[in-house]
Amino acid sequence: MPHPTIRLPRRHEDDFAAGLARVRHEYHLPDAFPPGVLDEAERVARGPVTPAEDRTDLPLLTIDPPGSMDLDQALCIESRAGGYRVWYAIADVAAFVRPGGAIDEEAGKRGETVYLPDSRVPLHPPVLSEGAASLLPGQARPAALWCIDLDSGGQTVGVDLRRALVRSRERLDYETVQAAVDSGGAEGTLKLLAEVGPLRIALERERGGVSLPTPEQEVVHDGAGYAVELRTGLASESWNAQISLLTGMAAAQLMLDAGVGVLRVLPQASPRDTLKAHRVATALGVPWPAGRPYGDVVHGLDPTIPGHAAFLRESRVLLRGAAYAAFDGAAPRVTTHAAVAAPYAHVTAPLRRLVDRYATEVCLAVTAGEPVPEPIRRALALLPGQMEAANRRTGGVERACVDLVEATVLRHRVGESFDAVVIDVDEGRPGGQVQVTDPAVIARCDGDRLPLGERVRVRLTRADPATREVRFALA
Repeated sequence: MPHPTIRLPRRHEDDFAAGLARVRHEYHLPDAFPPGVLDEAERVARGPVTPAEDRTDLPLLTIDPPGSMDLDQALCIESRAGGYRVWYAIADVAAFVRPGGAIDEEAGKRGETVYLPDSRVPLHPPVLSEGAASLLPGQARPAALWCIDLDSGGQTVGVDLRRALVRSRERLDYETVQAAVDSGGAEGTLKLLAEVGPLRIALERERGGVSLPTPEQEVVHDGAGYAVELRTGLASESWNAQISLLTGMAAAQLMLDAGVGVLRVLPQASPRDTLKAHRVATALGVPWPAGRPYGDVVHGLDPTIPGHAAFLRESRVLLRGAAYAAFDGAAPRVTTHAAVAAPYAHVTAPLRRLVDRYATEVCLAVTAGEPVPEPIRRALALLPGQMEAANRRTGGVERACVDLVEATVLRHRVGESFDAVVIDVDEGRPGGQVQVTDPAVIARCDGDRLPLGERVRVRLTRADPATREVRFALA
């Protein structure tokens, strides 16, 4: 069933722009890069450090949302005796960015790229992130080139990493990839991605990993205006994500073996939270047999079914608390990511996330048998704090943007009633959250004893673009 969409008519665009300006101001998003940063970016864009090895022969391709220009990853998959070989080229930001330089210092303040409906606040100047460092098709680019060998079941049996010059052949999007696979016309990398992806998903389930099939609420530009949509991901997105996870797991193990690096960690859920999730499953009729992993439980759920959607929302408590853990010597107390069910590191998005560049530099040194450069070692201790601040800001901006669009679109419908599903309830006090099915809105709902997981009729009581507040009450 297609998800409904909220569309923002052109007559509201001025109000929307003003609201986005308030979001930028509230979250202290920078308007532009300082002149010194732009000057350095222009200079290094003309003369990056070029790697000695040339692998422009590899038929790499990128898979990203339509219109993306900051292309971090390019992929090539080959068959090999007894399995597969995955080539994964990652944009080599360090070929352009000098530690301690103007670009590096500004990136440390920003932490990551922030995406808004009408623009983005990039980590690096666009001349790099959307130009000289981006793995755009037909362009020779410096890259950190991962080579990961898998057996016939998708298990990793060999890992190599080195700097190389690469050239992407094609820029594809998820729908194009999915259509090629579904039509039977996929060849080469796309055909093998449709084999390796499911193998890696099966391995994720075996080790107890979790990929929540929860619809995303996203703001999109549809050519005539803006929209908020609830959408479920395509299988091609999951397959592509598994390649990134595969690489992040390989990177984490390299760093743990070397005793230096930075991991993305998530502790196991507390017994209290696990017990609560079990109680919610029972109340909503979601089967959770004793001893069955959480990831296995959610794998077959359908988020369009009210009870399933409510359980997926409520059980997110089991996946809270992700952080970065830097180490140089003894490994951190927590070394695994509970949702990945393995050690994991961020290394595949250096154009958009600061930590990836540093983790990649550690891995490159380790695989080359060289000491990790001192500027990299010194920076490791600062990364968790920098990334925590960036993650907190980005999360706030994303939620504020969605709230703004919802409030603006609904402001003339106060007093109307809508069909909704109760997806969250507050412990010890009235109220919770509902997911309105048409239009696609998730918002606060007032009322006593909201029936978790059940369909209800709600009335819109408030929609204020100035405060970005949308509020319902039981009708």
